[in-house]
Amino acid sequence: MDRHALHQPSSSSSIPATANTIWADASSLLEAACKDLRDGELIHGENFNLYAAMSALEIMDPKMDSGIVNRYCSVDEAIEDGVAPVPISSDKTTDVQCMIDIMDHLLTCEATWHKGHSLAQTVFSCAYLLRPERTTPHALLHSYCKVIRATCKAVISVVSDARTHEEEDLFTMAYGLPLSRDGDERCLSLLNAVEENISRQLRACKAPSSKRKPLEDIEPLQPNPDLEEGYCKALLCRLRFRKHFFHVLTCMRRPQGRGLELARKHIASCISELGIILKSEEFLMSNAYGTCEDGTEDRTTASGHQAIGFDASLNSRISAPTPPRSIKILSWKKAIEYFEKLLHDLDIICSYPLDPSLEDLLRFVAQFQKAQPDLVARAHLQLLLVQDGKLYGRCPMFSLIIRAARLPEVFLHHDIQKNEYVVQLGQLVINMLKILCTNAAWQRRKLGKILQDWRVIYVQQIELAFRKEFGEGSSVSNGENASARILKHILIWVEEQTYWISHRFLVLGFELELYSPSEYCMVYWYLYVVLVRLAEKTHLKMTVSDGSAKQKGKKRKDSPKDLARDTRIPPAILFLQCQICLAEGLTLLLAALRNELMVLQSPSPFNSEHEVKCISCVYGS
Repeated sequence: MDRHALHQPSSSSSIPATANTIWADASSLLEAACKDLRDGELIHGENFNLYAAMSALEIMDPKMDSGIVNRYCSVDEAIEDGVAPVPISSDKTTDVQCMIDIMDHLLTCEATWHKGHSLAQTVFSCAYLLRPERTTPHALLHSYCKVIRATCKAVISVVSDARTHEEEDLFTMAYGLPLSRDGDERCLSLLNAVEENISRQLRACKAPSSKRKPLEDIEPLQPNPDLEEGYCKALLCRLRFRKHFFHVLTCMRRPQGRGLELARKHIASCISELGIILKSEEFLMSNAYGTCEDGTEDRTTASGHQAIGFDASLNSRISAPTPPRSIKILSWKKAIEYFEKLLHDLDIICSYPLDPSLEDLLRFVAQFQKAQPDLVARAHLQLLLVQDGKLYGRCPMFSLIIRAARLPEVFLHHDIQKNEYVVQLGQLVINMLKILCTNAAWQRRKLGKILQDWRVIYVQQIELAFRKEFGEGSSVSNGENASARILKHILIWVEEQTYWISHRFLVLGFELELYSPSEYCMVYWYLYVVLVRLAEKTHLKMTVSDGSAKQKGKKRKDSPKDLARDTRIPPAILFLQCQICLAEGLTLLLAALRNELMVLQSPSPFNSEHEVKCISCVYGS
């Protein structure tokens, strides 16, 4: 730390000197204390307690001291020192090269932010984004910064609305950063204008010399004609990726999945542009200016050169009260890999049909989670599934439950859907869909909690069904018969769903590696019991629904085809039976290994059977 800066803070300091403030140089005092203090010791007053110790900051530790004096005390001071010049360089070739480096580094910062780090220390470590009015003279830089801000705002909106940011609190914290500025809604029109100018220049440099005369009014990006085409292509693929990615985010937010087909087209364009961006690496590295970053694996730009206009400590003070984190920005290639995976996950979401059964939907979400999608993809999935309390904003929860319980569509508009317990059941289904879109650890924790809610709703449904069937006198109308029938099917489905949640809860423990080898036998036995009960309820649901259908259209004589159909086991039951056999076999195998070969054992906290017998003999005598 500069002692002079401590004694006389500059006007740009966050705590300026006032009439009531006396600044003193404490450097000599700190140096003397450091000589006497051993590791683990600290200076404290008489009233210092354990709570204060837990809340204490270690002065000069970058991970703890959010008020540490960094290279710059403010963004304005960094700009005055030339951190973010506009124009970037007086040499046009260097200016284009620096612009591409800024684009690449912003891409890596954005991917790092998506991975759960602070927005202030990643994307908004760029001084050009913190002072947007300064970029107006530079059309390319200005339009790119606008679309970056609009993209960050769209992503924050998705994650906040889905409420999945509880997994990582820092993701949606903006710390007063300039996410919105006047004219940002026109970001795509400005970007399109810049893209069109560069496209015209690319066509001009590709055209034969005989046809170049009409295009002489187009100003080249830089003076070297041999490099013009390469730089035009490098800029265009980055601009187009940014444009298509913003379109993906906006199309996927359209209600009732109306923009999914268009979003898939933009996703394909994004993936194509990412491929071109990767191909531009060789050209940019061969024509890089100045010295390159050390280590090709960790470089954050295609050229290998450090980007201009970035300082991770610029926002360290506004990040309080949380201490600044030590952040390692992803490399350029890893950032591209991240966006390729994100786009692939979004494409899977967009390609799923909008009118599935609940059983198919749960299977799809569970399968989708096996690919370990990141926060942004899962937030989009949740917002797409649940809109205005309906599936895809189209199908009411009661209709979804009626179909899941294999009831005829004639009951879709029955008045029982207004019953308090049925409404609560619909809300439980919504909560379950939201939980299944969270990460594996959060999902398992929440599933364990809602199991009790499903059991309570099951008891409530039993009481309601009993009242409908026996509690209103001997004469029962057709409407009450229909209510009792609906509740009977729903009860079976609720039990089936409860066992499905239990099965999902146990399986997630394997994915999260929560079980020790000594617990495998017990867990597989639990799985065996749950799967048996799940198969029973699934089979009962199918039998009851098939029986109801047969009573409607009963024939005098059963045909041989009907008899053959009755003996055929449904695929869902066959699959569950296979899982049951597998769980039973693994349980017996692990039990045999433990009992016969003495493997997969852990020391028990309780006395063994032999010790208990010995103690009993002693006290018995």
